[in-house]
Amino acid sequence: MKPIQLHDFSGGIHPNENKIQSTTLEILDAKIPEKLILPIAQHIGAPSKPIVNPGDIVLKGQLIAQGEDFVSCNLHAPTSGVIGDITQKSVPHQSNMAALCIEIITDGKDKWVKHQGVENYLQADASQLIEKIQQAGITGLGGAGFPTHVKASIPASKIDTLIINAAECEPYITADDLLMREHAHEIIQGIEILCQILKPKQCIIGIENNKPQAIETLQNSISSLANNSHHIQVASIPTKYPSGGEKQLIQILTGNEVPNGGLPADIGIVLQNVGTAYAIYQAIAKGEPLISRITTVTGDACDQPRNFRVLLGTQVKDLLTQANTNLKKTSRLIMGGPMMGVTLQDAEVPVVKTTNCIIAASKHELPNPAMEQACIRCGMCTQACPAQLLPQQLYWFAKSSNLDQAKAHNIGDCIECGACSYVCPSNIPLVQYYRFAKGEIKQAHADKIKSDGAKKRFDTRTARLEREIAEKEAKRKARAEAAAKKQADKKAELAKNPAPSEPAPQVDIEALQKKLDATKMAIEKSKAKLAEAQATNSAKVELLQGALEKAQAKMKDIALTISQAKKDAKSPAGTNTEKSSVKVEATDVIEGLKQKVLAAKTRMEKAQERLNMAKEQNLDTVDALQLGVNKQKEKLDAAQKNLEEAAQ
Repeated sequence: MKPIQLHDFSGGIHPNENKIQSTTLEILDAKIPEKLILPIAQHIGAPSKPIVNPGDIVLKGQLIAQGEDFVSCNLHAPTSGVIGDITQKSVPHQSNMAALCIEIITDGKDKWVKHQGVENYLQADASQLIEKIQQAGITGLGGAGFPTHVKASIPASKIDTLIINAAECEPYITADDLLMREHAHEIIQGIEILCQILKPKQCIIGIENNKPQAIETLQNSISSLANNSHHIQVASIPTKYPSGGEKQLIQILTGNEVPNGGLPADIGIVLQNVGTAYAIYQAIAKGEPLISRITTVTGDACDQPRNFRVLLGTQVKDLLTQANTNLKKTSRLIMGGPMMGVTLQDAEVPVVKTTNCIIAASKHELPNPAMEQACIRCGMCTQACPAQLLPQQLYWFAKSSNLDQAKAHNIGDCIECGACSYVCPSNIPLVQYYRFAKGEIKQAHADKIKSDGAKKRFDTRTARLEREIAEKEAKRKARAEAAAKKQADKKAELAKNPAPSEPAPQVDIEALQKKLDATKMAIEKSKAKLAEAQATNSAKVELLQGALEKAQAKMKDIALTISQAKKDAKSPAGTNTEKSSVKVEATDVIEGLKQKVLAAKTRMEKAQERLNMAKEQNLDTVDALQLGVNKQKEKLDAAQKNLEEAAQ
């Protein structure tokens, strides 16, 4: 195969490597701790959703949290045991934040769930392999934690080159180095699986030249392949930090630059970490999900620095104990490397999928940062920046919260490698300023999306209300126009065919008679009340006298109306039809009055029977029943009187 022509990237630094301390011993399987703490978000993308409950018994490799989105990852039990709490716990983060975690109380049996790999995987369909990778919950193990199945799903037609990142450029970290020394054959097989999926024209393993044993082992494994049809080759690159950065390694190996704001796939390249390739082999060939990783434990406070194969969820304190770490001597505890790692506030946070190193540094080894001084504009940060940015300008924009200018100067392209801070003579923590500004930009973008969404919903609601009002107004106008047209049509019809004059309304003599009878009874009661008041010289005499006079006047008006109505009914005026109508109405009135007389008689007879029965039995209700009989008799008399008057 044609040798790889190497290129270089701008900037970069050469810090002390401090790798030899942890490379003298082989990888050791860390002990199973009493409990594991597993954050549900150990990757870029949507957090996975727990599918277990406290008290559930789980086996090693069993799915305990499922990815909710395409850019998400499954989470599996690293060993057998019982689910404890599912609650908020501290996780590795520079802000010492808490996140939802699943706790497993281990049983020490390490009993596997039933699992199986893919037979003849190098002849398997790409979609089958991608699905298996997704089920295994594999993420990028180099630090970013991007879901591997997402990268693997890029159409093969777009990919020209597959790059395996084995540079491991940051000081202290040797996890990939030892993995390549001891498991080179499995790594190469994992790379073949990736080539089977992506169909690249070439595959390059980029590794720094400070790892001669790993380089030799990889080359021997490639040479042992029966058919290197995927053109896998190792490229030894100069040792310079941060040559392991995605864009920097691509530039070194291909000479191409990833466009601003773009992805490697835009220039036909996919990049995967060497540890990810090993995890892919484990998942495809053996059916084992990602439940452990190689982690370097080192630092002056560690008496026996080495690399461990550690179960995910193991608390950092348990891992430090196995490395004989003197916590009293530890000044700073860092997860990751000294350049890009996260300072831990306590040792109870768990190891996650992206934990490649734990540094237990003494005060002499990593002293507290010196006091920040004013920028002297020396330009050393610009010379060291591997992303060809202007760190000094970004510093001023970040410090003054001038986010628009920071974005305009491509602060999003900063990989936070720390090279600028490393060379700054004024001890300015430049990366911290950039992280703050990037966080503010991200929050402002999220707020804008939220605000735009709220505005869109408001505008939609306003438009809907206006539309409803317009529709109602249109319907109202349509109804008004229809009513006006109907009225006009009716008037026109009446003008053509005038309607006959309607007869004058008939006076209801029966109703007037009832009013007259009621008024007479009221007058009788008023007279009785007036007589009683006069006998007792009551102050109500005048009031009662006035009420009596009003009642008498009302009675005269009603009697006069009835008399006039009877005369009108007997009047010969009108057509024969009108006379016939009056006769029919009079007959109906008399018949109705007869029915009322009959009903009154029936009620009085029944009342009389109840009264007679009460008298025979000498009951206390005699007086009340007698009163009822009297009232019924009065009603009967009134009905008979009305019948007689109507008959006249």
